[in-house]
Amino acid sequence: MKEACLYVVATPIGNLDDISLRALKVLAGVAVIAAEDTRRTRILLSRHGLNRPMVALQEHNEEQQAPGLIERVSRGDSVALVSDAGTPLLSDPGYRLVKLAVSAGIEVVAVPGASSITAALSICGLPTDRFIFEGFLPSRQAVRLKRLSELLTEKRTMVFFESSHRIRESLADMQEVFGEDRPLAVCREMTKQFETVIRGSVSQVRHEVDRNPDQRRGEFVLVLAGSEKDEQDGFTGALMLARALQSHLSASQAARVAAKLHDVSRRDLYRALESGD
Repeated sequence: MKEACLYVVATPIGNLDDISLRALKVLAGVAVIAAEDTRRTRILLSRHGLNRPMVALQEHNEEQQAPGLIERVSRGDSVALVSDAGTPLLSDPGYRLVKLAVSAGIEVVAVPGASSITAALSICGLPTDRFIFEGFLPSRQAVRLKRLSELLTEKRTMVFFESSHRIRESLADMQEVFGEDRPLAVCREMTKQFETVIRGSVSQVRHEVDRNPDQRRGEFVLVLAGSEKDEQDGFTGALMLARALQSHLSASQAARVAAKLHDVSRRDLYRALESGD
């Protein structure tokens, strides 16, 4: 154990046994644990016979809490940062705290472990040599379609998080933008009792999720194959986005939005929509 440093500690994403011996040693030895959810962290600590002081460090209070934690480290204490589950900072709080620590010259030490991102990549059956992490898709459909259309020509494997409330809508929009045949894996409730993985084309996976209510429960990691096409011009991407937007906007409005995002001719795009090309 090092003194006067900030430990960034990965914790289990579901199965409480998925924690390293080093993580347990660090959690047992620090002066305080900064936890996203102190109740969940207390369950983990209790499981392993630990009882340490904790403070809540959440998205809404991180800016206020971080300076006090940095002050404690400056006085010689060691602090451990943990999130609800998995590796901190990956769609979780902690960035401001780590940034302050680095700015103050405080040593930041990673204690690696579970991550739903790498876990899903390891079992998805898709290329993993190059990938991008997109986090949660936007909740509003128009914004979500825009985000997906921006990824239409992405060649790297793409990783998304999604909730049970929006899994069906997000899969429908993926099919709208990427087509029916793009390979996809939906990893649900990873490392938990009811873990499942559905692999297939976007349309096949979407059909299974629509068919089976159990596949719409829990937390999801979606792993989508990248584009295999060598080239796909901006007009093609704009046309696909405009067609997706037509379920919410008129052809003229859809063409205007898509043309602006992809920097193509609105008039040509509108003509293509109207002709059905």
